[in-house]
Amino acid sequence: MEALTTSTLAVAIAEIGDKTQLLALVLSCRFRKPLPIIVGILAATLLNHGLAGSVGVWIQHWLDPLWLQYLLAASFFAMALWMLIPDKLDDEDSQLRRYGPFITTFVLFFIAEMGDKTQLATVLLAARFVDDFWLVVAGTTLGMMAANVPVVLLGKKGAERIPMRWIHGVSALLFLVLGITTLWW
Repeated sequence: MEALTTSTLAVAIAEIGDKTQLLALVLSCRFRKPLPIIVGILAATLLNHGLAGSVGVWIQHWLDPLWLQYLLAASFFAMALWMLIPDKLDDEDSQLRRYGPFITTFVLFFIAEMGDKTQLATVLLAARFVDDFWLVVAGTTLGMMAANVPVVLLGKKGAERIPMRWIHGVSALLFLVLGITTLWW
């Protein structure tokens, strides 16, 4: 259960204010069809994080478990700093819109997650919890959904009221705590 809860918490925190969360907001405002957008996010995340988790398992075979623990803690500390730099979404008025909300969401989310902090977290968490690969992928996917589904459902109305600076600060603090606890366990 540690793999599931750690993965869920880490990714849900990392996703706050991330470019993919902003993308969820933009797609929600453009299409106004939450269900296909949510299913597109789920499908893209499962595929992306499944692949990222596979890379993590591969990395685990090359690194000593103690180094993996240090690497995971360092990644949490780095994410704490990264959270203090809010993401901005590039204005991509893509031709993908003509394919509808599901395909557009799936493709854009999959691409946006490449090299993103949540994808990197998935790689490192899968390396750390190699015996619980599926719990890591389930946890990181659950974290993505927990952060993005409310944004899709609330759309633009809720996003205008969120104090992003405060949320980024709290998220950075939570990552700092995750890094410290990773070093102790």
